[in-house]
Amino acid sequence: MAIYAIADLHLSFSNPKPMDIFGDNWVGHEEKIKKVWNELVTEDDTVLLLGDFSWATYLNDAKQDFEYLNNLPGKKIMLKGNHDYWWTTVTNMKNFFKENNINNIEFLQNNSFLVENYIIVGTRGWNLKDEEQDSKMIKRELERLKLSINDGIKKYGNDKEMIVCMHYPPITKSVINNPEKEMFINIMKQYNITKCIYGHLHGESQEEAIEGEYQGINLKLISADYLKFNLLKLN
Repeated sequence: MAIYAIADLHLSFSNPKPMDIFGDNWVGHEEKIKKVWNELVTEDDTVLLLGDFSWATYLNDAKQDFEYLNNLPGKKIMLKGNHDYWWTTVTNMKNFFKENNINNIEFLQNNSFLVENYIIVGTRGWNLKDEEQDSKMIKRELERLKLSINDGIKKYGNDKEMIVCMHYPPITKSVINNPEKEMFINIMKQYNITKCIYGHLHGESQEEAIEGEYQGINLKLISADYLKFNLLKLN
């Protein structure tokens, strides 16, 4: 049973919003993802979805997007992105799924999952800027990451490898080697976590991505367009 991951599907079936402003490669991206997904993923596999799943503003408007995902094989674990305005409470979203017969999607928020002997943890993250509002949001996201990690340790023990999932990158080239901007990195180091995947970056902004080992943590960008609309296999 395999673990795959991808971020930034940016679906918009009920109210189409073209993504080709980020490049012609986005034209028909839903079918590209669907084709690869059906070729790779079985019902026994798990796919991690790292935010910006749907452009919908409200949960009901995202119904077609969820149906698209529900019809693809495998179990899905979803993290919130900065454009997921439809995201409400986990209870409300689960009730919506029950009402609409959507049965293979879970939410990663202040919790954790055990998949193939890996503990899946994470949080959305935030832009690493100096504005006061950003500082408040970053503090909240840091606490959510700790909650998720501690939930994983409590439920599954501390002898398994953790994979941290984030929507925003935990560090970027513009703030690299700035100790004041390594808050997410420091939490991962505190818990001896060595693997982190993230999304959010598109087009030219992908030049900001840091990949490979940084401060002992293996970082990987998995935005859909960066992966050429493939899925990244993690195990």
